[in-house]
Amino acid sequence: MTIFRDFDRAALDAAYNNTAQVPETDAIIARWVAAGDIAAALPEARLDIAYGPGPRQSLDLFVPESDGPVPVFAFIHGGYWQRLNKRPFTCFAPAFLDAGIAYAAIGYPLCPDVRLTELVESVRQAMAWIGREGAGHGLDPARIHIGGHSAGGHLTAMMMSTDWAARGLPDDLIKSGCAISGVYDLEPIRLGALNDAVRLDEAEVAALSPVHHLPPRAGHLTLCAGGAELPEFLRQQAEYGAGWRAGGLPLQEMTAPGANHFTVIDALAEPASPLYRAIGEQIWR
Repeated sequence: MTIFRDFDRAALDAAYNNTAQVPETDAIIARWVAAGDIAAALPEARLDIAYGPGPRQSLDLFVPESDGPVPVFAFIHGGYWQRLNKRPFTCFAPAFLDAGIAYAAIGYPLCPDVRLTELVESVRQAMAWIGREGAGHGLDPARIHIGGHSAGGHLTAMMMSTDWAARGLPDDLIKSGCAISGVYDLEPIRLGALNDAVRLDEAEVAALSPVHHLPPRAGHLTLCAGGAELPEFLRQQAEYGAGWRAGGLPLQEMTAPGANHFTVIDALAEPASPLYRAIGEQIWR
């Protein structure tokens, strides 16, 4: 019996099972962990800065030496909203520091300890903290940029759709975003095995699917997926991008040839890569 598009339950679970598609997933994550430990020891590192009261509501901030405030790129990690933490993803900080850009790795509480509604709100609190408190750490609150991978791609899209003015912040708080291999329609997650931990209901799918909440105006968005991704991730990006374009919103869509769901973000450590250059162009424009 089909439960989503042409998928039955087993096929739907397989369509979002990235670790089954990439047998070397554990080795890739171990590489990020090792590189993140090296980055965390840099003199520019300011680790575990609390933005909220929860034990996972903190960020790791890296600020380059500068005579004035610097732009910041805030990165939101993946893990299907239920795994991983911010520290491995400090591995990308050196490439941004070398370009004179501050880098923030955002931590957040995980499902099933919280509902996804609370998780999204926590990331909003992190971005609001950067907007309100970042200047005290050498950041330029007028040059905040974000990116995220997988679940973090979903969260990036949600941040791009947030009404920041309603929170007492500039409506253009986020100047640009880069969502990598994101999930923009949560309905297939609700219907599959991943929902055992995420616990989505129909109301949360409606409220938290970026494809249903395109902003009336926004900064530039870059969408990127790996050429070797599971087809559902390519479809999700194409459909979300189509909605963004239909709304006349500034958009760049990219596919990284040969990259899988995990290796696609290695480009963030490679200044010569098209993805890194696209992010840099938005930060420095």
